Amino acid sequence: MLREHEIEIRVRYPECDPMGFLHHSRVFIYFEMGRTELLRASGGNYRQWEERGLYVVVVHAECRYYQPARYDDLLRLRTIVKRVTAYKIEHEYLLYRDGDLLCRGNVTLAIVDRSGQVQPVPEEVRKEFEASESKVG
Repeated sequence: MLREHEIEIRVRYPECDPMGFLHHSRVFIYFEMGRTELLRASGGNYRQWEERGLYVVVVHAECRYYQPARYDDLLRLRTIVKRVTAYKIEHEYLLYRDGDLLCRGNVTLAIVDRSGQVQPVPEEVRKEFEASESKVG
């Protein structure tokens, strides 16, 4: 499992407020794009989890905004897996434009089954994270 991954995102017109600034709520969609592409780059995808009856839900989300983005800006989003526990996956997000940090976010995910009952993070995910953590640390 990759610990971090980056994607480029171009701010589209319908994502902006009437003043041409990226609406604050859209960064959470960007965060979801980042973690989806991190998982895909690691060789997995959420569809595979759903076929196993496991669903990813957000249990905590926050964002600190430093500078605005505008229509047509080309942004770079870095998604980092910060921590994996038996029941949670924590990500950090850094959104840049031309090297300037625009915002920093954190999202904590949990895994539930079809009935909404909390499930352990899949063992292979925990093991891959622990293996990558030992390489880093």
